[in-house]
Amino acid sequence: MNAVDIALILINLAGAMAVFLFAMKLMSEGLQKFAGSKMRHWLSKITGKPLSGILAGAGVTAAIQSSTATTVMVVGFAGAGLLTLGGAVAVVMGANIGTTITAWIIALFGLDSGGEGSGIPFLPMLLGTVSLFFIFSKKSRMQYLGQTIIGLALLLIGMDYLGKAIPELSDEVVAAIATWSHWGFWSVLLFIVVGAVLTIILQTSAAMTAVILLMASQGWIEFPMALALVMGQNLGTTLTAQVVAMTTGTTGKRAARAHLAFNVAGVLFCLVLFYPICSGIMSLTGITDDLTSAHNREVYPLAITIFHTLFNVGTTVILAFFIPQIVKVVEWMVPERQEAGEEEFRLAYIEPNLLSTAELNLQSAKGEIEEFSKRVLRMYTFLPGLRTAGSEEEFEATMERIVKYEGITDRMEMEISKFLTRVGSGDVSQHASERVSSMLRIIDNLESIGDAVYQIAMTRKNKREDAIHFDDRLNANLARMSDLVQKALNVMDANLHDYDHVDLDAAYAAEHDINACRDQLRTQHLEDIKRGVYDYAIGNAYSSLYALYEKLGDYVINVSEAIDGSRKHSED
Repeated sequence: MNAVDIALILINLAGAMAVFLFAMKLMSEGLQKFAGSKMRHWLSKITGKPLSGILAGAGVTAAIQSSTATTVMVVGFAGAGLLTLGGAVAVVMGANIGTTITAWIIALFGLDSGGEGSGIPFLPMLLGTVSLFFIFSKKSRMQYLGQTIIGLALLLIGMDYLGKAIPELSDEVVAAIATWSHWGFWSVLLFIVVGAVLTIILQTSAAMTAVILLMASQGWIEFPMALALVMGQNLGTTLTAQVVAMTTGTTGKRAARAHLAFNVAGVLFCLVLFYPICSGIMSLTGITDDLTSAHNREVYPLAITIFHTLFNVGTTVILAFFIPQIVKVVEWMVPERQEAGEEEFRLAYIEPNLLSTAELNLQSAKGEIEEFSKRVLRMYTFLPGLRTAGSEEEFEATMERIVKYEGITDRMEMEISKFLTRVGSGDVSQHASERVSSMLRIIDNLESIGDAVYQIAMTRKNKREDAIHFDDRLNANLARMSDLVQKALNVMDANLHDYDHVDLDAAYAAEHDINACRDQLRTQHLEDIKRGVYDYAIGNAYSSLYALYEKLGDYVINVSEAIDGSRKHSED
């Protein structure tokens, strides 16, 4: 074999792998767009019940064909408070079960879908034909279903190309690989490490599954070593979640560590029973130690897939009873941070690189917007401290915190806007595009709330510097106005946590109370000015404050209206 032959083999392999990976991406994106909003709603409603979390994780992963995508969502949901840590562990367990669907597709259809002597696999062509009925539909959801079907067809074609692109190795090369299997239990550990490293390089467990099945079916490795590669694959697939968690909060990091802890525990448990399990599957499928056996090559994919399924289902069933212990372990691994991190600017959920689909990116943006709202509400709670400050130092310290938060809100609005603009400029559905617009409106008004709080604080500061004092009646009126705005902010924050159940009536009722209070204070203020109850300087500061509170309330209702608009778009 000369250099040209080797180059052609590598090109064929790279092209076949490209088709396979593109097909996985196409199928995953189609399914996520087809069931994206329901998928988000389903996961966000998971409680701490292990069974519901496991079923949700398995169902979502089977649908989107990516345990990595599911795990990334879990990290985001956990960090946003939508999932308890125990619930996140359960969903991760279920994701490991759902990822076995890819192996079954490849084992049953991918390696020999065309039949003997077939130039073009029949099943992919059939799927491609079926997809035409959906791709040209006028309904976008049906188009996404068609994209999913054509992605599956390309997946099978990619597998067929991979099988044809892999060359027949010489007896010497096969013998060299076989020598790695002669070190007993150390060989098992070696292949686990190899499987983990290859999965990290490929960045997809689905592609690694295809590689393992092909290597085994070509007779390159013995059956036990193929099983070791499967275990290594389960370890390698945890890396992405660890990288994503680097920029999240404590809970997000713990969810990622739980993914790692669960998979490591599963591998360790399986190692204890490795040889009995291996022997049992070999007996069940009739596999022998002969690498050249035609029967072995035929049943290897099915046998490996059976092990893959037993491994993930078995470890999930066993470790599901130890979720509280796993939670304690990851809490020990990632202790609660003690520093006042909330007063430092950082994005908790948005990643520098866009995720695979708009649905996942919008979920990240939603988590960031909830964090934005939390910052704004926290900033608002500083205002009473300006009135009750007993010393100049206390007043200045509170004022400094408000100024710092105002800068944080400005930066958050800018960064989230940039992220949403990138999402909206990509290949997104109409619903996703409308949700991007709604989110942009939400963050614009959240930033305006921060500005209004800052303006109230500056008015308080100017009043203090000018030695302007309010009597008890004016202070009580402003306190009542402040409480009404606080209630409106609480309704807004609750609505931001669940776009599908927006309490717009409560939001309008809160705004009505703010406007009614403003009208009452304004009427009384004009009468007091006419009667000379207080001078112009006091009246100007007083009217400026209640007007700013009312203006802040306008921004608050704008947020709830934008959320309601986003919900209506998703229902159209």
